Amino acid sequence: MGVTPAPLALPRGGQLSFSRVRVMGVLNVTPDSFSDGGRFFDVDSAVARGHALVAAGADILDIGGESTRPGSAPVPAEEQIRRTVPVIARLAAETAAPISIDTTSAVVARAALAAGAHIVNDISAFRFDEAMIPLLAETGAPSIAMHTLAAPSVMQDDPRYGDVVADVVAHLRERVARCVAAGVARSQIVLDPGIGFGKTVAHNLALLAGLPELAALGHAVLVGTSRKSFLGQLTGRPVDAREMATAGSVAASIVLGAHIVRVHDVDGLRDAIIVADAIAHGERT
Repeated sequence: MGVTPAPLALPRGGQLSFSRVRVMGVLNVTPDSFSDGGRFFDVDSAVARGHALVAAGADILDIGGESTRPGSAPVPAEEQIRRTVPVIARLAAETAAPISIDTTSAVVARAALAAGAHIVNDISAFRFDEAMIPLLAETGAPSIAMHTLAAPSVMQDDPRYGDVVADVVAHLRERVARCVAAGVARSQIVLDPGIGFGKTVAHNLALLAGLPELAALGHAVLVGTSRKSFLGQLTGRPVDAREMATAGSVAASIVLGAHIVRVHDVDGLRDAIIVADAIAHGERT
């Protein structure tokens, strides 16, 4: 479905192509993330988890040191660096998988890239820190621009849109234009509709159904639905029992245009991803 986006050029050589759907494994080095907070909070357990995700089939490791669950408070850049940089440095030396730093701070992103990270994943689409876009232009690092209505602490306070799909697509188009004007290569920008970030269940469902409109902008599209609360609201399942719901949403995302899916349980979702990719694009070798 649609045109395959150009590969992302990675720092220090190499590239990430979209010859198949790519799997981003979540690695939260935090005490309070909504799904796995505290489980991988020390360096050794986080590194072991990263290796396990790669062994299960993760193409990218997304490492974050700040929870962005609804209602969460910001974490200072220095603490994010303390949590993430040792993990990034170890995994960059020990695995070949590209590493993404999940942060809205340019200071954190710079430290992570210096430690071996390849990609910057910013939930604010580079709005929360005015130094982020210049950093991306300077380094040439691939980046993920995600839509969020507001900061995590308030984003779920009565979110409203005129037309959620049109509004999100327009917002991300504007963020791309701002990046390109500052010297960021258009081909290095991935777009994420921000499922669960300032959205109701109805908004999330509309955005998933409307993914072809976002994919039509010509960028790689990332979708993260894994274990999120809208799945619990639809199914009545607690966060630790949402893997089948996640599988359904991930498969639908792929069929509707996602090029990257961000998930916690890489091994458990592997077969659903393969089948959905085959439905969307035919069998790929």
